[in-house]
Amino acid sequence: MNLPLADLRVIDASTVLAGPACARYLADFGADVIKVERPGSGDGTRDMFRRDPDDDVTYFWKLLGRGKRAIVLDLKTDQGRADMLDLCAGADVLVENFRPGTLERLGLGPDVLHERNPDLVITRVTGFGQDGPYAGRAGFATLAEAMSGFASLSGEPDGAPLLPPIALTDEVTGLTAAFATMVAVHSGVGQVVDVNLLESLLQIMGPLVSASAVEGWEQPRLGSGVPYTVPRGTWQCADGGWVAVSTSAESVARRVLE
Repeated sequence: MNLPLADLRVIDASTVLAGPACARYLADFGADVIKVERPGSGDGTRDMFRRDPDDDVTYFWKLLGRGKRAIVLDLKTDQGRADMLDLCAGADVLVENFRPGTLERLGLGPDVLHERNPDLVITRVTGFGQDGPYAGRAGFATLAEAMSGFASLSGEPDGAPLLPPIALTDEVTGLTAAFATMVAVHSGVGQVVDVNLLESLLQIMGPLVSASAVEGWEQPRLGSGVPYTVPRGTWQCADGGWVAVSTSAESVARRVLE
């Protein structure tokens, strides 16, 4: 049985996490994803974190490279750029996460790509978006976690702001980009999809952003707790193990406490 995106061809020219995660989700649903890597070292996740002792391949690369075919192109050369243009001419989607303006300087901006392939969906993943005061800056997940306020509200009440111990922002951005890409593909209109780390993280922070903007209210650091679910947290048991408890409604809380 064919997967739902079996007729979709995606060029993944992004690196490391958020962009490749977007393309990975599309591959998981059957898209033919061609991963474009730079000469020499290839994608950074090929050498990131621990390696599987069975084949010496990093777990990050196994995750982010799965379901993809790979090709090496040097986009600093005329031939590499020509090959990239040819790839995009036969594709439905391009995913890239260069700093804004880089694709244009390479002669591969949306105007050039759409001249060859008017139906192409170009998904651009950056730290802060394609325009605005921070557009030209390099962006990483840690910056988004700090600037969004996510780190500030994470941690113990008497402790320092806390960064997540996993690639949370990159994965959330990958999901957001994959969803936005499929909406664009469904429209049938070639276009640019602008997704960034900061806004992707803000959109999962629920009403906290609205409360801050409207009232100036800021949620304090509460450890594992949240103001609207009490009790919520982890407690150590007599046998040394731990139990996690969350009561999302008053009726649930009453049953737990009884």
